[in-house]
Amino acid sequence: MDRVEFKEKVIEYAHSIGIDDIGFTHTEPFVEYREKLIDYHEKGFESGFEKGSIEERTNPDRTLRSGRSIISIAVGYPNRLPNAPKSKKGERRGMFARASWGMDYHTLLNSRLEKLEAYIKSIDASIECNSMVDTGVLSDREVARRSGLGFIGKNGFVINPTLGTYSYLGEMITSFPFPPDEELIDSCGDCNICVDRCPTGALVGNGQLNSKKCISFLTQTKGFLPDEYRGKIGNRLYGCDTCQQVCPRNKGINTDHHDDIILEPEILKPELTGLLEISNRDFKETYGHLAGTWRGKKPIQRNAIIALAHFKEVSAVDVLKRVAENDPRPVIKGTAYWAIGRILENDALGYIGERFKIETDETVKEEMLKGIQESA
Repeated sequence: MDRVEFKEKVIEYAHSIGIDDIGFTHTEPFVEYREKLIDYHEKGFESGFEKGSIEERTNPDRTLRSGRSIISIAVGYPNRLPNAPKSKKGERRGMFARASWGMDYHTLLNSRLEKLEAYIKSIDASIECNSMVDTGVLSDREVARRSGLGFIGKNGFVINPTLGTYSYLGEMITSFPFPPDEELIDSCGDCNICVDRCPTGALVGNGQLNSKKCISFLTQTKGFLPDEYRGKIGNRLYGCDTCQQVCPRNKGINTDHHDDIILEPEILKPELTGLLEISNRDFKETYGHLAGTWRGKKPIQRNAIIALAHFKEVSAVDVLKRVAENDPRPVIKGTAYWAIGRILENDALGYIGERFKIETDETVKEEMLKGIQESA
């Protein structure tokens, strides 16, 4: 079987197992991307979640020495939530970003890549493969761009002609030299909507992102959320979709044909107070299958508390007091006190004053003072 015929068979099989788009590229170093990473590092834009050195992230042969080609896959995911429960006074709700809807995308994509690898080896068992989904050192987005799956928009996402930005990406390095695809020549042109609408100004143009200012990154941190961003995250529990929601290239797109992406409205848009005292076991059983819980329940609970302050939800004060008084974690305890101050304003002075005499953790006491001072 020649290279072109083999490639066509792989494409046909990929579509049969739920891969919406597939592209191929060579394993030469990502030279231009390397320069971007150096600039990114020098500007201090890194989140700290990045894996590997710049050399490892731009040289595919560091991952698979025998690699001759890279297969990039894209699986679209839905961006509309049917029968979503309403967030209303007395029952405020948070939201998980769309990339976290349904099964953890690592599991979903790895399943497809495993099948694809098995198919390739069924034709030629000598072919070596190395698959990765957001866990390897290569950039899923940069591989997809060079494989012709789309172009990098000003929001930093790969914009695919049929899937828009709402797609999961993964790749497989193989020792077989599949013919490479041409890169997609396209751009955002003069459109700057995502940059202008970013809540924190994290998008700096040309697809660059200051990760430390990005709400998606901030919702995943475990410490106290910086003061300047608490008023920006709204009811987001994990991630942020603003730069995708406003993108004109996503108009009319909603990929909802995958049977293994099951939407659970009550879980994806949960009632906030129900998250505050949930046990580790119940949290894992209810939310553990979501990609958005990879950092555990602590960031989710902190964000839920901030969301209640955002809504000024007076009905949540009693549970917030229980959390503030009983939770052993300073970040959760302190954020709860802060939220009480933000919600009750001057009416919180007596309560905060009495509790201030009892609390001993200095970071918690700082949050107590901050909450009433900001409300004054």
